[in-house]
Amino acid sequence: MLIHPMPDPIAFSLGPVAVHWYGLMYGLAFLQFILLGNYRINLPHLKSQGWTKDDVSDMVFYGMFGVIIGGRLGEVIFYQLSYFLEHPLEIFQVWHGGMSFHGGFLGVVLAMYLWARKSNRALGDVYDFIAPLVPLGYAAGRIGNFINAELPGRMASADLPWAMIWPDVAYPVHPSPIYQALVDGLLVFIILWLFASKQRPRWVVGASYTLLYGCTRFFTEYFRVPDYEVSFLGVTISSGQMLSVPMIIVGFAVIIWAYKKEGTQQKEFSSQ
Repeated sequence: MLIHPMPDPIAFSLGPVAVHWYGLMYGLAFLQFILLGNYRINLPHLKSQGWTKDDVSDMVFYGMFGVIIGGRLGEVIFYQLSYFLEHPLEIFQVWHGGMSFHGGFLGVVLAMYLWARKSNRALGDVYDFIAPLVPLGYAAGRIGNFINAELPGRMASADLPWAMIWPDVAYPVHPSPIYQALVDGLLVFIILWLFASKQRPRWVVGASYTLLYGCTRFFTEYFRVPDYEVSFLGVTISSGQMLSVPMIIVGFAVIIWAYKKEGTQQKEFSSQ
């Protein structure tokens, strides 16, 4: 059985400014976005769309606001509304953690919509471009949660080799942030990166990420202590699973629609 290392959440200090590991993980997430994005612009099927390094930098700038504002508001609205209504100033203390992926996801979609309008690009092309760049950034955020000892897992058998004693928890638990970093993050990245290496119909790559993340998050939620649970038709699911269900439905529906649309267009083209 393992023991949570409980590292100091402050990585280092620059005079009066304390740099937190959680913030560094977000910095790493944006850095990998830039590096992978600059690689993707040279793929043949994307190079023809005229993507540039300036586009990647602009999207990171917009995406930062979408992630931070959307992620924090998602945490406030979806998970801890009553608490933050009593402690409103803590909404701005993002360095302590507490960022909702689902809120950040919506924030990024809105940010990319605004950037697409500014850049005169189709939103589907933008979403398809950035989707493979998201999972590793998500994984970095979950590592930040682990360092902060956030998101404790459900009770685990003491015989499980990687069961962990978590701070302020009296029994061994699943290290759920690590599960989510590996499954929702790394595994989804590998699948989507390979899938996106070839030309796909518009919206398919982005919708595939939406579907994949929704499915993997629904699974990994079984190992994480839920913020709260809801019952529907006699089935009890966690708040994270409830928020993932629309992603699964929408992602699956958009993939079918996109392939059907491409098939219709190809038939029309061949008949001309």
